[in-house]
Amino acid sequence: MTPATPTPSASGERTDTPAAVLGAGPVGLVTALLLARYGVPCHVFERHPAPYPLPRAVHMDDEVMRILQAVDAADAFAARSRPALGMQLVDAHHRVLARFLRDAPLGSHGFPQANMFDQPELEQILRDLLKQQPLIHLHGDTEILGITLPPPGSALPTAIRVQDLPTGQERTVHAAAVLGCDGAASLTRRAIGSRHQVLGEPQHWFVVDVRCPIPLPVWEGVHQVCDPAQPATYMRIGDDRYRWEFRLTDQEADAAMTDRARLLQLLSPWTANIPEQHLDVVRVARYTFRAQVADRWRQDRVFLLGDAAHLTPPFIGQGLGAGLRDAHNLAWKLARVLKGQSAETLLDTYESERRPHAIHLVRTAVLIGRAMTSAHPAARASRRTGLAVGRHTGLLTQAALTTLSPALQGGALARRTLISRRAPLPRRGPQQGETIPQPPLTTADGRPARLDDLLGNGFTLLTCRPLTPDENRLAQALPANIVTVLPPGDTPTSGDTTTCIDTTDTLRTWLRGGIALLRPDRVVLAAHHGNNTPLVESAHSWAKILAPTGH
Repeated sequence: MTPATPTPSASGERTDTPAAVLGAGPVGLVTALLLARYGVPCHVFERHPAPYPLPRAVHMDDEVMRILQAVDAADAFAARSRPALGMQLVDAHHRVLARFLRDAPLGSHGFPQANMFDQPELEQILRDLLKQQPLIHLHGDTEILGITLPPPGSALPTAIRVQDLPTGQERTVHAAAVLGCDGAASLTRRAIGSRHQVLGEPQHWFVVDVRCPIPLPVWEGVHQVCDPAQPATYMRIGDDRYRWEFRLTDQEADAAMTDRARLLQLLSPWTANIPEQHLDVVRVARYTFRAQVADRWRQDRVFLLGDAAHLTPPFIGQGLGAGLRDAHNLAWKLARVLKGQSAETLLDTYESERRPHAIHLVRTAVLIGRAMTSAHPAARASRRTGLAVGRHTGLLTQAALTTLSPALQGGALARRTLISRRAPLPRRGPQQGETIPQPPLTTADGRPARLDDLLGNGFTLLTCRPLTPDENRLAQALPANIVTVLPPGDTPTSGDTTTCIDTTDTLRTWLRGGIALLRPDRVVLAAHHGNNTPLVESAHSWAKILAPTGH
């Protein structure tokens, strides 16, 4: 299919587009930028004419930073975000119980492991990038009035009724695909008849954002107050920006919202030495933290992403990150289908891969939240025991620093590599469904580079050995870019852009002397190392789903 050019009729009543993105928060904006990267035009519809001015999401890990890298936003974001030192747990009297450091300059994905930021600034960065993309049309001040789905399996477009808020004019958009990035109250979710699976009890929290020109005299990592009577979280999110979250009763929250003295009392463990006039309260809000995942993420070519598909408590800082992972997972698959490069069945792998992953993250957040804040006697005892063991063994710190993003496992593109029954188990190497690391590299002409920038937009065969003729034919058939990784000190052929030097030998160690076939979202599709099934022989488990209908 050749992507259709948006063509409003003379009356302005109809617009046709390959893809309509509903919502211009970070997930919707990144989704649109990824689609444009794969050559798919899209229209983005958003009620607000400009980035919503109040802060919401504040944390992004190094793996999710790579998704910003994929849309050329990582460097601008890094210039305006603030790496965090890690987290410390404190008791009701703010005595330190444990501290988990994330103070290394770079994590395994090439960025700081924890990055604090102001969401309106991120949205502005992404909107500025949209302006440079002729394939993207952003419609602000636009309300979605309704979504009319075509008959199931008909392959007809979805009709979206929209209204221009300044003029009141209504029109209909017909889209081959609809991506519902429209938040917790998603109209898209209601349109496809999806319901929430609840994974934890809702909790009522009180959120305070403050601007202060004087740095607060406290440790600059995240503080988690493990006080069952009044748990709280504190974090510095910018040069002069700070956030607190408190679990309060309705009466306590009402008092803090209307009485500045009561509000400052809540903040006083961190701000006691700061003159009151320097504490500029940017926002106070009451939030209900929910733990739920939609039971269905797709109907034909209508999809749920981000908060429309899942909501999580904030204890592991993965709410926005999960939504950006949705976008990264779906965009390349949808682009292949819209262009006729793959059959419709490829789209089945979006929910089969992403929904279990989201459920894992939400359940992890619920469990960690309970462990840190629950007043139940068993939780109190487990907290004391766990912290005592962790301080003496280091196991707790190791667990806290382990990635919260497990390998994908659901669907035909994320099955684990087969191992010969008669062969010994190989040493750990690339596993299907996991994201490849991004260590420091050097290009053939000696320039420092990030791995993802060398891989291109499609599939990649990453290798540290010569390819077999069958592997070369597989690369041509996909097609896949071939990138050869050389050891430190080796000299590549001058000007060879498909060769890089692994300056730390991290990537070659990870490859275990073999090769890895990478999807466009940097997830391992297949790998060969040790005694596992050769790459070409394993292709029967995934090649058919990537092929066009009838191949």
